[in-house]
Amino acid sequence: MPFDGRFAIMLVVALASVVLPAPADAATLDGAALSPAWALPFAGILLSIAIAPLVAPALWHRHFGKIAAAWAALFVVPFGYAHGGGAALATLAHALFEEYLPFIVLLTALYTIAGGICVRGNLHGSPTTNTVMLALGTLLASIMGTTGAAMLLIRPVLRANDNRKHVVHVVVFFIFLVANAGGSLTPLGDPPLFLGFLNGVGFFWTTQHLVAPMLVVCGLLLALFYVLDSYFYRREGEERSPFLDPSPDTRGLVIEGKANFALLALVIAAVLASGLWRPGLALEVLGAHLELQNAARDVLLVALTLASLALTPRSARVGNAFNWAPIEEVAKLFAGIFVTIAPVIMMLRAGPQGPFAAVIDLVTDARGQPIDAMYFWATGLLSSFLDNAPTYLVFFNLAGGDAQVLTTSGATTLAAISAGAVFMGAMSYIGNAPNFMVKSMAEARGVRMPSFFAYLAWSGIVLVPVFLLTTWMFFWGP
Repeated sequence: MPFDGRFAIMLVVALASVVLPAPADAATLDGAALSPAWALPFAGILLSIAIAPLVAPALWHRHFGKIAAAWAALFVVPFGYAHGGGAALATLAHALFEEYLPFIVLLTALYTIAGGICVRGNLHGSPTTNTVMLALGTLLASIMGTTGAAMLLIRPVLRANDNRKHVVHVVVFFIFLVANAGGSLTPLGDPPLFLGFLNGVGFFWTTQHLVAPMLVVCGLLLALFYVLDSYFYRREGEERSPFLDPSPDTRGLVIEGKANFALLALVIAAVLASGLWRPGLALEVLGAHLELQNAARDVLLVALTLASLALTPRSARVGNAFNWAPIEEVAKLFAGIFVTIAPVIMMLRAGPQGPFAAVIDLVTDARGQPIDAMYFWATGLLSSFLDNAPTYLVFFNLAGGDAQVLTTSGATTLAAISAGAVFMGAMSYIGNAPNFMVKSMAEARGVRMPSFFAYLAWSGIVLVPVFLLTTWMFFWGP
């Protein structure tokens, strides 16, 4: 995967500009003593991601890597002067080695392997067929990730409906289900849950605690979709459509790149093994602790990515219009996000003594107990307009950041945070990485997708009532 080395160079130059004392462990810094101003670079990069593509799309798409690097440098350099170069270097190493690299290695592996599976053939987009395809994508999203499932199925879905007048609702519900809510059952499904896994949440914890909310949300959305699709299908007489289907009929579906299914199974095994195998060995690099099981997992994931590139027929990737641009954008932006979020996490972990005590008051009651409904909506609403992965990390740490506590006595709170991040990433185009990818691919096939604010109207009308019901059923505690 091509990666703009200028990002790393800028960070190295930024650190080199700081007089480095003896190395320090970032964990020794007291978050309660930090100023809220250290959160400004994090807020800046997230606002850039949300606003710049809308107001200056050409500038953003040409220079987003430089913009991300600039925000990272705006944190690293002042932090080095204020707390010493050693502390800045340790903070940078922790963010990149312990959190960013495992995150981007897994995402790249899923993106590459799923992108090597090409489904050829033509189905006819009746309400039943469309609902079955969306349900299949919803189930696959927790196995191969929302990005992988969306890449695998969006083209067959578009081909199946290319003779229909009304297709927008099909793509919108595809984003709701396949690109978001379907990925809620495993750490492979959606980036926020993988970050939880990296922070100590068990692999099958989300399966156990989110399966009921996921079935309610996805079941209601599939039922609503079937009713809406049936309405359009009958209103315009599309079952007797006079339009010629531009995609030729084939005898069933043909799948190319089948070897990638075996590689996908090995990815799942590698991630699961890294959560079960705990040898207790770690290597310290600039203050970052690299545990043996995590390093072994990441090396294996890189090997599986390379194997996919070697084993996949070229025709499969051509058929998928596979390219590196989406994952390259994610890699650059999230490098900046993981660096700038570091002081935010420190301050949140300081709890009531930290500078974000007011935020804690919003999600806790008078007895200091978490309000699960508030965690669900606060995490979800921010995930709608920022990015759900860093938002999850913020609220995970706001709730204490201790996986041992959150997965036991704090299970309903962690479930609320997880559900909010995954489900409400569907509320806007910028809530989750696959959303914009699906939108772009649909527009390339001639679908006139809603504008940013028109999509918000769709999500407000369809999703908000579903999420209110979910709140009442699962998170409205005493």
